[in-house]
Amino acid sequence: MPGASNLYTMGDVQRQRPYVPARTLDTEFPLIDSDPHFRRVLRYARREDYAVGAATAAAGPSLMLLWERIAPSYVGKGGFAPIMRLAGVIGITAGFLQFYSRSIFRFYGFSENQREREMDMREMVDKVKRNEPLYGKSTLSPYMQGVASRNSRYAGVWLHIIPWFNFVNHEQHGVDTAKYYQQAERELEAERTKTL
Repeated sequence: MPGASNLYTMGDVQRQRPYVPARTLDTEFPLIDSDPHFRRVLRYARREDYAVGAATAAAGPSLMLLWERIAPSYVGKGGFAPIMRLAGVIGITAGFLQFYSRSIFRFYGFSENQREREMDMREMVDKVKRNEPLYGKSTLSPYMQGVASRNSRYAGVWLHIIPWFNFVNHEQHGVDTAKYYQQAERELEAERTKTL
């Protein structure tokens, strides 16, 4: 069937690709999203995430300066500058990964996430009211969206091994989206009764 991306043909038999649901982990706090979009993780970050990221980024170059004062290398300005640039790049990378992992762990429910749950509910209910797709529009086929989701689901757990981010809009986030529609209905009903 043309356009049906979840079907494939094997010999003379046409089969449907299996749907692989998101695995739910037993966490102390509720799951918000098992595969949040990169921009969403950045938008939901807290001030302390920025502070920890900045401190982590500054730690590398600061330690290099401290070590140079304690035990001078005597390489001069020409030799020390490339080392400081490298320490700066490594520090900035480590700071960003630390900042990002703190934010994404709240989506997974690994740390306290009350603020993020409220932001998530507000954002999604507003999208329901505007009749927009909850997780954005995608130009990919449903099958390719599933592939992207399976490749980046819970990828933040392994951020220190392989930095892997979700840049794809898809509908597979490991949460029941009915709660957003129910809340939107309650709010719309409250608005209707208020105007009467």
